[in-house]
Amino acid sequence: MFDDRSPIYQQIAEQIKAQIISGELRPGEQVMSTNQYAAFYRINPATAAKGFHQLVEEGVLYKKRGIGMFVSSDAHEKLRAERRGRVFTDIVEPMVAEA
Repeated sequence: MFDDRSPIYQQIAEQIKAQIISGELRPGEQVMSTNQYAAFYRINPATAAKGFHQLVEEGVLYKKRGIGMFVSSDAHEKLRAERRGRVFTDIVEPMVAEA
């Protein structure tokens, strides 16, 4: 599940983002709690919480106090725009510079 290419909390955030992009997680849908996530993947709950916190900061997830974390209504659009931007900066700009 996790590899050494980046910190585990970032891999958690990327995995949840991928689930949103693919439609596996939909707007308004509740995601696993950090404790459930940590138990399922056998990782430290603080590591899982850090990944979830990153997604809250990015506006991909939001918290309902005492209930849990949910996918934001505009998460899919935000993530698609982010990925389009990354394609431009990671692929197009270097290709133009090379040309």
